[in-house]
Amino acid sequence: MPLYRDEAIVLRTQKLGEADRIITLLTRHHGRVRAVARGVRRTTSRWGSRVEPFTHVDLQLAEGRTLDVVTQAVTLDPFAGRLGADYDRYTAGTAMLETAERLVVEDKEPATQQFLLLVGGLRAMAAGEHAPGQILDSYLLRSLSVAGYAPSFEHCARCGEEGPHRWFSPAGGGVLCPDCRLPGSATMGEETVRALGALLAGEWAVVRATPERNLREASGLVAAYLAWHLERGLRSLEHVSR
Repeated sequence: MPLYRDEAIVLRTQKLGEADRIITLLTRHHGRVRAVARGVRRTTSRWGSRVEPFTHVDLQLAEGRTLDVVTQAVTLDPFAGRLGADYDRYTAGTAMLETAERLVVEDKEPATQQFLLLVGGLRAMAAGEHAPGQILDSYLLRSLSVAGYAPSFEHCARCGEEGPHRWFSPAGGGVLCPDCRLPGSATMGEETVRALGALLAGEWAVVRATPERNLREASGLVAAYLAWHLERGLRSLEHVSR
């Protein structure tokens, strides 16, 4: 079987037989890959921990008919060890893994930007410099933008009129002016609009200066925007402290 090498983040694992696992990966060059890791559930396995969720790993794989096979694994960054000790960071990180898997829909289609974004998000989550919910919201907005669903926060998403505007609609693509406002649009405060733009742009000084109630409002709107484009919400998001 042809061999190839790539670095990846382990997104999810499933049991297979008595000792194997099926692992879902987001790789740098090959996009989403599903592969079999043989024997990793045995207590004598030397590299079972290297293919657990959150792990940034360098892999060698053999191409298979339906599933590839992991033949070598070297840990680059064990994010799980640093996230597992903090419930809020772990659950937020889990939502990031699920988002990446949902947004990269085709196997073996390159998704380098999504990969780099996930690695950077997990690195920020593990570093603990920002609140986990804010890192998650920033990651969700950026990953949606990379997938082609960039929201508009500075101009009306429909007519392009310069803001700030106070109405937000997931179906409308972001903020809306009074003339373009859709039925059911959410009404926001100016601080919330500013926070959403800062989360998307990574302007953390602006995020830190935003009142807590506006950050909570922004989180709800980010979740609604994500659910609209994924056509259903994330299961893991239910466990994230918002």
